[in-house]
Amino acid sequence: MLNETTVTPLENLSLTIDAGVDLNIDILDENDTLALRNRQRMEAAGVRCVNIMSSPGSGKTTLLEATLNQVGHEMQVGILEGDMTTELDADRLRACGAPVVAITTGRSCHLEADQIAAGLDKLGADGGLGKFDLMVIENVGNLICPAAYDLGEHTRVVLVAVTEGEDKPLKYPIMFHGADCVVVTKLDLAPYLRLDIDKLMANIKQVNATATVMAVSSESGQGMDTWIDWLRAETAKGK
Repeated sequence: MLNETTVTPLENLSLTIDAGVDLNIDILDENDTLALRNRQRMEAAGVRCVNIMSSPGSGKTTLLEATLNQVGHEMQVGILEGDMTTELDADRLRACGAPVVAITTGRSCHLEADQIAAGLDKLGADGGLGKFDLMVIENVGNLICPAAYDLGEHTRVVLVAVTEGEDKPLKYPIMFHGADCVVVTKLDLAPYLRLDIDKLMANIKQVNATATVMAVSSESGQGMDTWIDWLRAETAKGK
């Protein structure tokens, strides 16, 4: 039985034919090339891009709703909303007044750089990307595949809800290791759970000692000022 920690990272995989000849083809080369173009395109427009990832139900959309309600008057935020089949989350964010492009992936459990490029075309169709201060990608809910795909973002944010327990960073280390910021969500529910939040924080730091770590509740507002201040600082890096 495969152990997660022994699986070869996707970026190191190469294509091997039955004869055992290693063709040494990086299966992510094309994606990475497109991702670089996406990043350069946004940088030329003075736009910072944040890629938000988590497991399903960790509160990505709810956090974005609360964020837009607080900063919508001071910055223009474009949203690239990834989901497998529906536009339900995209509609929630549109209701907050943000321009949103929904990207439905069908059976795919992650977004790829070409989908982001097409989304940027749509968001920039009227007036260009320079009208935005910040671009946010809400990735498909999954703690495995999205970690392997560069989309052209400048910063990666990973959410983990208190309802998921203390061990998620240890069980999915590749995702958490690649994060620039880890946000513990649904903090208002912590008193009702068998959760050692200090242990959760320690597990995050064990996997990624350099990430910014914070805890928030999108419902009660606890910790939201810390998150908004961090996001403002990220946005300013694009100017």
